[in-house]
Amino acid sequence: MSRLTLRLPASLHSQLEMLATNEQVSLNQYIVFALTRQVTMAYTVQAVPERAIAEQRAAYAALLQNLGTATFTEVEKTLGERESVEPEPGLTPEVVETLRNKITTKTQVKRQRFHQDGRKGT
Repeated sequence: MSRLTLRLPASLHSQLEMLATNEQVSLNQYIVFALTRQVTMAYTVQAVPERAIAEQRAAYAALLQNLGTATFTEVEKTLGERESVEPEPGLTPEVVETLRNKITTKTQVKRQRFHQDGRKGT
């Protein structure tokens, strides 16, 4: 768990303390809850109006018509003209797998610590 020091206006500090007291949690728990809720809202899926969907479909159809068509031979030729890039020497499949495992492990540990700290009332 990391530590963050904030400078808050006295009025905001008082409001947060009052809200935390009303929820019967510590000020720290309430601030973590409020920040988590705010960050989560940024990733919330929003319904798209039917009109916008229809406009997007029409724009996509128009784009496809303007692109034209290509034969299999033309596609192969274009792909063959791409620049060939060599992977970094040390980036082997084993290294990639090791990094994925480390990330997964750290994520799991952080989630466990977060849930444990939330139950303690810190």
